Amino acid sequence: MIWFYRFFFIPVLLAMAPAYLWRMRRRGGYRENFGQRFGGHPRLAKQTAGKRRVWLQAVSVGEMLAIGPLIEALRCDGVEIYLTTTTSTGYRLARERYSGSTAGVAYFPIDWWPFSVRAWQRIAPDLVILTEGERWPEHIRQAAMRKVPLLCVNARLSDRSFQRMKWFAPAAHLMLDGVTRWLPCSAQDEARFRELGVPAEHLTMTGNIKLDVQIPPLADPERAELRRELGLSDGLVLLGASTWPGEEDALLGALRLSRERGVRCSLILVPRHAERRTEIERWLVKAGVSYHFRSKGPAPDRIDVLVGDTTGELRKITQLADIVFVGKSLPPHTEGQTPVEAAALGKPILFGPGMGNFRLLARDLLARGAAREVSDAAALAAAVQELMRDSGRREALAAAALVWRAANVGALERTVVVIREALAKVG
Repeated sequence: MIWFYRFFFIPVLLAMAPAYLWRMRRRGGYRENFGQRFGGHPRLAKQTAGKRRVWLQAVSVGEMLAIGPLIEALRCDGVEIYLTTTTSTGYRLARERYSGSTAGVAYFPIDWWPFSVRAWQRIAPDLVILTEGERWPEHIRQAAMRKVPLLCVNARLSDRSFQRMKWFAPAAHLMLDGVTRWLPCSAQDEARFRELGVPAEHLTMTGNIKLDVQIPPLADPERAELRRELGLSDGLVLLGASTWPGEEDALLGALRLSRERGVRCSLILVPRHAERRTEIERWLVKAGVSYHFRSKGPAPDRIDVLVGDTTGELRKITQLADIVFVGKSLPPHTEGQTPVEAAALGKPILFGPGMGNFRLLARDLLARGAAREVSDAAALAAAVQELMRDSGRREALAAAALVWRAANVGALERTVVVIREALAKVG
């Protein structure tokens, strides 16, 4: 099956290239070290005796933020980490945060035989770690051929991926066989891996390391200064976190309804893809509201809507919010974005019915009274204005979110234990 994958990879890649190149152009930042996509990584010096090198792959911003404590734990063990990522935003964040604590930060190579072999020869890891949904057949094959242990941490299977793998078993084998250990982030994911044929001895359910996130709190003077920078007026703040098309309009409707009911409030929109800024600005102009984009520096005046179009600031901005709506969850969107950071910060959380990628987290938050589900834009507007006018309900949701988070920590420690066991077996 691997030869079938290798043979058809390039035709498929060429067919998909125009769409990918257009998206890369929109997002920007891909020219730097572009040769790494073809395996052109720097040749790393041979490890000193007793030292181990880990090749860690994390796809994007969310994973980059989550792996910080993991990198620190391994670095304290004397492990050398070579960190790769897929997106330009993930790359920028990795360079900013981890250049001083890793042996290198680079782009993950295109998963075709010559490019993968070239990268493997230059990096020469003792252990490979993939995060969450990262499953690259050639990468996995190279690890197996070289007898290098490969771990998938925080491993998960979305509804779509699970159904596709069930439907086409050969593809499932390509992406699952050869992995030494799977560390699923939930019982549901563990059950799905079992159903797809992963042996029980290869599975260790560790939980979600994102639930162990530690977010440095802003002091009151920092919060006040950030509010001034963003142009937020006095009053409550509604945040749309990682929003997708259509959700910004629903949130603006919620803002307007709250204001009509006499609530002083502002709106922060943090779109999932910052390259949508032109589209969003046109919509804001048409809506007739005052606005400012974070990427343009401090706001010159008070505004109605702040657009957070910078990378890595969502956690900081969330600390200003009185209510957080989690994006990609209102119809027609079905997959959802993570509610973890908002819960960790003790914020009242709202999301739509489409939380497919975080179904268990969403269900648990709802069961514990730590979040509320809204069916559509009208229900979102009603829930927002209700919470804006009732501080007691906001406080109850916030307190429940903190309790939920405290009950779900520990995944990082369990994950590090498994990694240390794997490293101890490396000859």
